[in-house]
Amino acid sequence: MLEIRPTCENCNIALPPSSTDAMICSYECTFCKHCVDTVLENVCPNCGGGFCHRPVRPARNLRNDNYLGKHPASGVVVFKPVDVEQHRAFSSSVKQVLPNAR
Repeated sequence: MLEIRPTCENCNIALPPSSTDAMICSYECTFCKHCVDTVLENVCPNCGGGFCHRPVRPARNLRNDNYLGKHPASGVVVFKPVDVEQHRAFSSSVKQVLPNAR
């Protein structure tokens, strides 16, 4: 089950469970869309993978207790600002390859 982390790992902007700006990699590293597009260039600084939009967990019980009340979002903040120059050096050879081929 997704943790639904509360903030962007790079800029620490709030990404509440209902946010449509939250992006995750396959390891659930969480960043805002702005950082993914402008700083990270769709390359996760932790694993090198790409990003997709984080799903939104329903706020109320629509079916079978699968909602935030039963399975709350994480409150643990992961804040690891990216060194932009180091990331550019790392991502320069990776970003040209589509995420599904990395």
